[in-house]
Amino acid sequence: MRAKDAVGRYGEDVAARHVVARGWQVLARNWRCSDGELDLVALDGRELVVVEVKTRRSTTYGSPAEAVTARKLARVRRLAARWLAEHDVRPASVRVDVVCVSVPRSGAALVEHLVGVV
Repeated sequence: MRAKDAVGRYGEDVAARHVVARGWQVLARNWRCSDGELDLVALDGRELVVVEVKTRRSTTYGSPAEAVTARKLARVRRLAARWLAEHDVRPASVRVDVVCVSVPRSGAALVEHLVGVV
């Protein structure tokens, strides 16, 4: 596994633990279809939350949140619609969150959770 892939996988693990600690139920991790991939799909009560996870070891190329562009969010929304069409889940509502994970040289990862990103 490449170092970049390992960092991304670590960030997704941190994000999954973060949402579970908030009482959410994770329905899918790394769900893939021909159009792309969703990092996390979870239920926050009756609301379906599609979570885009961005992990960075430094801010050389910007913060994790800066990597989530309008184009990326549009793709996540399309994938969320496809996920719903393929699964027997009927949430009261759907939203997209971004979980940013910063991995310092030492110490615990820092998590920033952006709720309802449009």
